[in-house]
Amino acid sequence: MLSLTDAQTRARSLRDSIPLGEVAPSPSPPLPAAPLRPPDTGPSLDVRGLSAWYGERKAIEDVSLSVAPRHITAIIGPSGCGKSTLIRCLNRMHEVVRGARAQGRVLLDEQDIYAPQVDPVRVRRVVGMVFQKPNPFPMMSIFDNVVAGLRLQGGVRMRHLEEVGERALRQAALWDEVKDVWKKASGVSLSGGQQQRLCIARTLAVEPAVILMDEPCSALDPIATYRIEELMSDLKRDYTIAIVTHNMQQASRVSDYTAFMLAEADRIGRLVEFGPTASIFTNPSERRTEDYITGRFG
Repeated sequence: MLSLTDAQTRARSLRDSIPLGEVAPSPSPPLPAAPLRPPDTGPSLDVRGLSAWYGERKAIEDVSLSVAPRHITAIIGPSGCGKSTLIRCLNRMHEVVRGARAQGRVLLDEQDIYAPQVDPVRVRRVVGMVFQKPNPFPMMSIFDNVVAGLRLQGGVRMRHLEEVGERALRQAALWDEVKDVWKKASGVSLSGGQQQRLCIARTLAVEPAVILMDEPCSALDPIATYRIEELMSDLKRDYTIAIVTHNMQQASRVSDYTAFMLAEADRIGRLVEFGPTASIFTNPSERRTEDYITGRFG
């Protein structure tokens, strides 16, 4: 089995120090403090007073929460409550939609990713995203899919690409299944669950600090879903993870913290309750949370 190389160790050290370069805390006025920061080492995300719009329509309002370092935070709630909008704001993917904007602060280890001098492309390298539907590049081999991000950065030798590609596929629990064909077979030749793990490997290859997952199992069968959940549990030892899910059982199984969002008559998503997953599912403080968890609506 491939051992942890000196290069990987250095990469992880750089990743954990949040190498965003130009990022600096913005002089914005103080906003509500985000709760529940466990005393763990590793990168964290603190969301402070975050609102987001699509054109003139407000999608989420005044959300404050923490994505704890080296834990899994689940974001749950019925369709249309702003879960995906929130998670896309955490690496500035929201603003790639024409007319979309966000207001508030998202602090990556106390560095505001929305500060004017911050390059959003650099943010997305440090805060990676895995989408709902697997999206391997159809004209690329498995290997080329995994190292696509590194190739875009340029200046990386083939030997290093191969080392990183193998390591990422091992981390994504896919190497043993593809090692004989990874240079020849197309990424789209894999099963749905394998494609999603390939996309996770592609995210891991650029050594992010945080991994965001927007309903990564919604298109998968139960066996593939189980493999992804196992993988998430393994990855949280090294990465900070936030996941959007409609699956209550999944949230209770894999997450350490849970945020419940809800949009009411005005169709604006708001955070109703946030806390340790065990408390949210067994003793919620809000009646609306209990009603949703127990299936009375949603």
